[in-house]
Formats: sequence, structure tokens, C-alpha cells
Amino acid sequence: MSVYTWSMAKNTPLIKVTCPCCEAELHIDPDTSAVIRHVEHVKPPTFADLESAVQRQRGEAGRREDAFLKSVQSHKTHADVLSKKFDEMLKIAKENPDEPPPKRDIDFD
Repeated sequence: MSVYTWSMAKNTPLIKVTCPCCEAELHIDPDTSAVIRHVEHVKPPTFADLESAVQRQRGEAGRREDAFLKSVQSHKTHADVLSKKFDEMLKIAKENPDEPPPKRDIDFD
């Protein structure tokens, strides 16, 4: 018959397990399958400084506004660009009526 004593528990190394849910560190005794120690996961602060977070948010809003204005400008000039390309291709076709039409993307397959 063996008797479990405190000195026996000191010799058994604890198993360290990280919780997949909360990322806490659990120290488990393999003999008793009990959690001996629990160390909570330290979450990093979302924003170290509230003022810097506000400045970053304002900067992002400015970048979004710039991207939107560039998009609007490109849509306004898109029809003009297509019209100029068409006029140029029509001019080339009229100058060289015997030349075959340029190859399209689907013609290369």
C-alpha cells in the first residue's frame, strides 16, 4: 500500500497547457489531473494612447476621401479618354484602309 505524501507531489513536474479559448496558462498535476495554477493571459491594450487613435482615425478618413475624389475624377474623364482612343483608331483605319484590323485579346488564343 502506497501513501501519497507532500514530498511526492514536489517531485512530479507540472504540465503547462495553454487554453485555446482564452489563452490562459494552466499548470496541471499529472497525478491528480487537477489544475494547480492558473495564469491569465495579458491582453495588450487596444490603443495605448487615445489621442493617437483619434489622429489615426482622422488620417484614415482623409485618405478615404482622397481615394474617393480620385475615383470620381477618373470616372468623369473616362468617357473622354475612350472617345479620344476611338477617334485615333478611326483616323488610323481611314488612313490605311487596306491594313487588317488590329488583333483583339481573344484572337491570341
